Parts: sequence; C-alpha cells; structure tokens
Amino acid sequence: MECEPAQGANRPRTRIPLSIEENLAGIAIGLLGLITFANVVVRYLTDFSFAFTEEFSIFLMLFMALVGGSSVMAKGGHLNILYVADKFPPKIRHATLLFATAVSAFTFLLLAVLGGRMAWDEYRYEVTSPGLGIPTWFYTMWLPLLSLAIFGRAVGVMIRIWRRQK
Repeated sequence: MECEPAQGANRPRTRIPLSIEENLAGIAIGLLGLITFANVVVRYLTDFSFAFTEEFSIFLMLFMALVGGSSVMAKGGHLNILYVADKFPPKIRHATLLFATAVSAFTFLLLAVLGGRMAWDEYRYEVTSPGLGIPTWFYTMWLPLLSLAIFGRAVGVMIRIWRRQK
C-alpha cells in the first residue's frame, strides 16, 4: 500500500496521533483566511474596517506556529546542526541528538511554566485586550498548553532516539 505524501517516511508512530496537530493547524489557517478575506471584502465595499480582528489574527498565527511546532517536533524536525552531528561516529551522533532534543524539551517546559505564570497573572489581575476587551488570559493560556504539547512530543522523540541507540 502506497502512502500519501503527507503520510510519508517522516511520520513516526506516536501514541497520540499527529493528525490532532495537523487538523488544529488546518482549522486555524482556515479561520485566519476567512477573517482576512472578510476584512478585505468589507474594506473594499465600504469604508469600514475590521481592524479589531487583528487580535484574532495574531492569536491564530501564534496558535498555528505552536501547533505546527508540536507536529514538527514529533517528526524529529526540530533544529539540529546536522552538518556537524553527521560527522560524528554513530554513538556520539545519537548522544548529540538526544542532548539537542533534551535541551528543546527543557526549553518548552520552561516556556510552559513561565507562560502559565503569565496567564495566571493576566487572569488574576483581570487584564483585557485593548481592541475587543476580551480577557487576555484567553489568548495567553494557549502558550503553556501548547508548550506542554511540544514538550511531550520532544520526550517521545527522546524515547525513540534512546531505543534506536540500543
């Protein structure tokens, strides 16, 4: 059975399906496209602007970046300096990849903790957005949640690297 291009060799077996992130990113980009299209049409036909939709657009772009980052992390596509790592013998290469993935995992765990503190502060102090007056914790809460998703995907990559080493 042949695989579709989106289901090629870069799709590792994961306990949590990669389609979750891919579908969420698709929904986010679809919403972003609809908002932008509506803004252009309304601005062209009238003198009114949907400038307030900028808040949603920025949120959707950041949401897509984090969801995409989670998917890419699961596929082992995080930043590596492979030019240098590929010159090492296999055991050192595995250790280097394991270390690089561990640093990425730690970074996103730290981002989840700090982002969670920021979202909690925004909730506690009832901070609202300037354009729509929506509580900003609604936007900010996704940073720690999606950072934890990326952390989880990084741990999964580390486990796969560790198993290949044996």
